Amino acid sequence: MAEIKIHREHSLGLAKARKVAWQWAEEVEKKFDMECGVLEGESSDTVEFSRSGVNGQLIVAADHFDLQAKLGFLLGAFAKTIENEILKELDALLAKSAKPAAKKAAKK
Repeated sequence: MAEIKIHREHSLGLAKARKVAWQWAEEVEKKFDMECGVLEGESSDTVEFSRSGVNGQLIVAADHFDLQAKLGFLLGAFAKTIENEILKELDALLAKSAKPAAKKAAKK
């Protein structure tokens, strides 16, 4: 069974990080037919996701994301491609969320 582990630092704070994580969950539900659920906590949230051949979780904290996914036998052969796609999606959402804060800082 192949495993994917991704760690991404950010400076969004928990409220904005939650929004990014929920956007990510909505996108993977549509794109990859995933089932997603969110467990909210005081200092972090957990987005659990699964579908046939894949299950994992995304830990959402005020300063980082930690994603772990286990791929079944058939999808294990595509682990690097799947990891790259997850990174691309997550990085795009992080970049999009960071831009408004950067614009506000530039205006000051």
